[in-house]
Amino acid sequence: MPASTETPAPPRPDPGPRTPHPRLSGVWAVLRNGWRGLTSMRTALVLLFLLALAALPGALLPQRSLNQQLVDKYFTDYPWLAPTLDRLGFFDVFAAPWFAAIYLLLMISLIGCVLPRTVEHAAALRAEPVVTPRNLARMPHHASATLDVGIDEAEERVRSRLRGWRRAERADGTGRTVSAEKGYLREAGNLLFHLSLIGLLLGFAAGKLFGYEGQVIVMSGGGQFCNTGILGYDTFRAGLRVDGTDLSPFCVRLDDFHADFQPNGQAESFRGTLSYQSAEDVEAGVDRWSTHQLEVNHPLRVDGNRVYLLGHGYAPRFTVTWPDGQQRTGEIQWRPVDQATMLSQGATKFEPPGVTDEEKRRTSQLAITGLFAPTSSGGDIVTSVFPALLAPEVAVDVMRGDLGLDDGRGQSIFQVDQGMIDSGALARVARANLVPGQSLTLDDGTVVRFDGVQDWAYLQVSYDPGQEAVLVFAVLLLGGLGLSLTIRRRRFWARLTPVDDGARTVVELGGLARTDRAGYGEEFDRLRADLLDAPNAAQEEI
Repeated sequence: MPASTETPAPPRPDPGPRTPHPRLSGVWAVLRNGWRGLTSMRTALVLLFLLALAALPGALLPQRSLNQQLVDKYFTDYPWLAPTLDRLGFFDVFAAPWFAAIYLLLMISLIGCVLPRTVEHAAALRAEPVVTPRNLARMPHHASATLDVGIDEAEERVRSRLRGWRRAERADGTGRTVSAEKGYLREAGNLLFHLSLIGLLLGFAAGKLFGYEGQVIVMSGGGQFCNTGILGYDTFRAGLRVDGTDLSPFCVRLDDFHADFQPNGQAESFRGTLSYQSAEDVEAGVDRWSTHQLEVNHPLRVDGNRVYLLGHGYAPRFTVTWPDGQQRTGEIQWRPVDQATMLSQGATKFEPPGVTDEEKRRTSQLAITGLFAPTSSGGDIVTSVFPALLAPEVAVDVMRGDLGLDDGRGQSIFQVDQGMIDSGALARVARANLVPGQSLTLDDGTVVRFDGVQDWAYLQVSYDPGQEAVLVFAVLLLGGLGLSLTIRRRRFWARLTPVDDGARTVVELGGLARTDRAGYGEEFDRLRADLLDAPNAAQEEI
């Protein structure tokens, strides 16, 4: 056959490993370097410092979540500065986006920094003792001696003396080596510290997500509050995952309240006798009440919630008798304006009963406003000289007209709408100073009587599902830190070399402390004495 004239195709060149697109490679490098920088210990410390710095306005400036009145007062005192601070979120620091950003970055940085170290400590905890160094004379602690025993007996002597140490025995040519290490609890402490730190962060996060906090005023003498929804609270702060529809429905009742004061007027103790029903009893319809002595820093704990006593005040009780003989009694809390003497102000509001004409009902509403002194100074101008109920007196203005209750706008329970007064829809019809039992008569024959005073308590209900975890992890964190600071990691090696046809053994010892703590020299001397100070042992320092 004729030879073929076709030439074979040249082999295709090997393309080799595919290189990523330069743009993708650059993005990946930026992300990798950014992650490494964010999770470095230096970044974590910087973020921790920034978090402490960012929290300073929350400690130095009034916060809306704690006291709106102080915020309003700050606006009045500093009208040129307050709006700027408000735009920066300085009056609600811990809910500001920039504070949340620092906190979130700190959590990511700490977790990214802690997890690799946790893996390293876990690996170190399981690691075997390292191989015996070739030249033990370079160790900070070393000694050598020739024993008149065989290598088996010498090895058994070393093994028995190092009982409790983690050991590794290896062959070394014609001889043998023993590597020992002690103080692994130090690594266990480091591991416990880092894991507890992560658990602590997760516990705080759980509290912020699923916890809530609310405040409510409850009247003494049988006033009740049930934790069935957010509408029962005066103020309520919910966690990010709390909508207020799934609260634990326990109930509390304030049966009695008593406050003790020192002669100078300083508060000595607040005590409230509290009855409560658990959520299980409420849901089952069981009328079973338990009692608890509620005091400051001694909260009631029920169904995972804590009920704290934050403060107290007074509620004057008034009875209004209309000309037709119908009566209404009103008792509502008045707000203390002077915490030292408990001088209080407020407004107790009434609507006339049995009035069917809408216009007449709206324009004949009553409000009893003024000041209440638990211990009055007497005289025409009423003020309080002591916070206890020793000589109660009220200085009241009786207002009649339209209180603005029907316009659909919310208003304070402590005062009347100043706009209604300015418009003339609400006018003052009487003014008097009253002690319990006294009354005054209005121009239309209506009688207003001051009956007495009732205490009220300011309660706070707090629910934090992460509080137990935070407590446990905080204790474990301190325990791990204590172990890592107090346990000394140290290493010990012994090389056994037979001489004189195995009749004698040269024993070389070396020791190294892995921490800078003093004290290992004495321990090494004890080990050397036990192993080498034997009869017929020729010793020498290497």
